[in-house]
Amino acid sequence: MIQGEWTYEDYLNLPDDGCRYEIIEGILYMSNAPSFDHQYTVMEIAFNLKSFVNQNQLGYVLTAPFEIHLAEKTRPVQPDVFFIGAERGLLRGAKYFDGSPDLVVEVLSPSTRRFDQFTKFRAYEKAQVPEYWIADPKSRLVQVYTLENQEYVLLGDFMGDEVIESKVLAGLKIMADSLFNIGG
Repeated sequence: MIQGEWTYEDYLNLPDDGCRYEIIEGILYMSNAPSFDHQYTVMEIAFNLKSFVNQNQLGYVLTAPFEIHLAEKTRPVQPDVFFIGAERGLLRGAKYFDGSPDLVVEVLSPSTRRFDQFTKFRAYEKAQVPEYWIADPKSRLVQVYTLENQEYVLLGDFMGDEVIESKVLAGLKIMADSLFNIGG
């Protein structure tokens, strides 16, 4: 298969080998199982978002591996954590979500750092995902980007006891340090 020509149908024929596969702009990307620090941060973010979303009956918070179909040549992507508002109508039993989530979170790891910070950043921006968080367990930093004039702008860098806030999830408050492995 020539890079740039991968389709969703090609993806469906890939082996179920425990790797995470994603197609962005027709290019196939593969990543291996993540580290403890990565998964710890994913779970803490998902727990905090889900608690807030459920308490306020706002929609759904899910984690990878669940497929998002952003565009014909950008499907599937599997964000680490994402939020879809209740009005968007995620259907029970669905195998994927067709469209842009309202908020996406990617947690960096050494093998996915550039992919999450550049390739996925551009893909989510192009798909007009309203809010994109990049969480870095190594530096214990969360960057929050929001769309302005169809481009991402940095809403803030959050670390330590700074409180992360969201434009999409108004009222959400999470202390940045609480998302990272205490022993890390």
